[in-house]
Amino acid sequence: MAKNLVIVESPAKVKTIKKFLGSDYEVAASMGHVRDLPKSRLGIDVENGCEPKYITIRGKGELLAKLRKSAKSADRVYLATDPDREGEAISWHLMTALGLDPEKMKRITFNEITKNAVKASLKAPRGIDMNLVDAQQARRVLDRMVGYRISPLLWSKVKRGLSAGRVQSVALRIIADRENEIAAFVPTEYWTLDAELMVEGEKKALTAHFYGTDKKMPLESQEDVERICRELEGETFAIEEVRNSTRTKKAPQPFTTSTLQQEAAKTLNFSTSRTMRIAQQLYEGVDIEGEGTVGLITYLRTDSTRVAAEADAAAKAYIAENYGEASLGNPVGGAVSGGQDAHEAIRPTDIRRTPALIKESLSREQLRLYQLIWRRFTASRMANAVYDTSSARIRAGQYIFTAAASRLAFAGFLDVYQEEGDEKTTGSSFLSKLSKESRLSLAELKKERHFTQPPAHYTEASLVHAMEELGIGRPSTYAPTISTILARHYITKEQKNLYITELGEVVNDIMCREFPQIVDDHFTANMETLLDGVADGNVDWKTIVCNFYPDLEEAVQKAERELEQVEIAEEESDVTCENCGRKMVIKYGPHGKFLACPGFPDCRNTKPYYERIGVKCPLCGGELVVRRTRKGRRYYGCENSPACDFISWGRPVEERCPKCGSYMIRRGSHIVCTGENCGYKE
Repeated sequence: MAKNLVIVESPAKVKTIKKFLGSDYEVAASMGHVRDLPKSRLGIDVENGCEPKYITIRGKGELLAKLRKSAKSADRVYLATDPDREGEAISWHLMTALGLDPEKMKRITFNEITKNAVKASLKAPRGIDMNLVDAQQARRVLDRMVGYRISPLLWSKVKRGLSAGRVQSVALRIIADRENEIAAFVPTEYWTLDAELMVEGEKKALTAHFYGTDKKMPLESQEDVERICRELEGETFAIEEVRNSTRTKKAPQPFTTSTLQQEAAKTLNFSTSRTMRIAQQLYEGVDIEGEGTVGLITYLRTDSTRVAAEADAAAKAYIAENYGEASLGNPVGGAVSGGQDAHEAIRPTDIRRTPALIKESLSREQLRLYQLIWRRFTASRMANAVYDTSSARIRAGQYIFTAAASRLAFAGFLDVYQEEGDEKTTGSSFLSKLSKESRLSLAELKKERHFTQPPAHYTEASLVHAMEELGIGRPSTYAPTISTILARHYITKEQKNLYITELGEVVNDIMCREFPQIVDDHFTANMETLLDGVADGNVDWKTIVCNFYPDLEEAVQKAERELEQVEIAEEESDVTCENCGRKMVIKYGPHGKFLACPGFPDCRNTKPYYERIGVKCPLCGGELVVRRTRKGRRYYGCENSPACDFISWGRPVEERCPKCGSYMIRRGSHIVCTGENCGYKE
């Protein structure tokens, strides 16, 4: 038997770490948590110090028995779960469940799964950090108290299957408040006035924007604009001043969890959960041709932009070699305001492992996310971009018009990473050459009417940004919070926008009215600060939860007495009931959505509800939908079934095979052709 046992969380990590360690090391996976609070009851002794009552998670008994046997025969056991509070708690639960001798057990952590990082961690083992464990316990117990005391209230007063959560309820309120803002918004009319000016010696016109007199003047109506246009008749346009200067655009910071989720949503159209799933794959390890299984990025749950000195030096050497010494920057990074700064920023484990070098070993979505991370990190070590800017002040009678232009003088980080709006040239390129002597003639006055726009609906990206700004949740909670309120049908997602549903409105109204403290963002942010204090060893975690529970219990009992039953209207579909002609409604059952006739109990007609996947049927052009066999196996079929007999066990994609024209399906991390003898994949 191996002398040392290393326990990690996932089989993917086992595969990656095994190649770094010799035959003296056995590597095993705990498959996540092994103990938790019981599902059937609160599991917290609120009468005696709020002590949690943990039990072994169902189905983990056999796994624990194997780990116990391996640990007994090993000389040393290393607990190598994730380097955060959750990972620390899993190690503590493992130590307890396996009955490990503290002298024999050691805790190791690494921010990246590379040979150097893993071996360095083995040289610096430590004990369990109980401050981190207690911070996780406090979060878990608080969430359990809120969920298990308020959710049954929602079941009895609204409908079964609903849930409330300490963070999810605040996120729902943020979306609801934005919807209320949009509903209450009254558009305001305003106008713009532009002068198209011809410059002597130039072929293109110069566009100048109306400013006002010596003070900026708003144009609120057509009458304002028409009056100014009449006053400008016969006036000479002359340049009063031209200013030439430079403007610097700072290189971006490397990604934190929230900025990665936001940028992946904007540029790749990834949901937060999809981003975290793919990032987890890149962190745990991917099979790279010629290298084996390699961890490609550092730990994905972080609120810091700090970068290790070794990685910074390697990046600067790479940039100097490939882009020149002039492209090197002087980055400054650290934790975001209110952050924990527990880990480095998200970066590639080796900057020389470029996306182009390993693209054949990655799936399309892995490559796109890795490329985003690689470019952002490389750009963060590079010089700022520099623009030459010009601005002109133009007078016509008593009125002033302004014009501005910019030209990229030095690309710096823009050679690697560009965001929306990073244009090389804006405005008229010849503006910098103009002077007071330049002669102008008016070609046209352009008048345009506008209306102010309501606040934008939240997207997943902007919701994550809002939660981070308000201090609600932490890097590990953003994605699961959004996934939960989507799964509960409190919100719905159309295109990229998030909309609150009628069910979400009812739940939010109850939470705001009966539990205002729970959905107060300041209270929730303050609770996060207290949890950080527990992690730092400055606050006792049981004091927090024991002070919290009595007020919660009092509010629940009051709501149980006073809250009335609420009826939820069902969502109408475009499907007509063939028995009575009514439009069928979408209901939620224990197995998901189904269609039911609203005429119940007179009409008891029900039908399956088929979710469309946004792909056309290859045979008839109808919409493909998700179907299930009698035993519950999922497949993809045409909505025109049985007239159209198309079915596919794999999920079809929109693209046709470029080689033979057949439809393609997603299979694991690849898209493959279904054509016989084709073999095309990407």
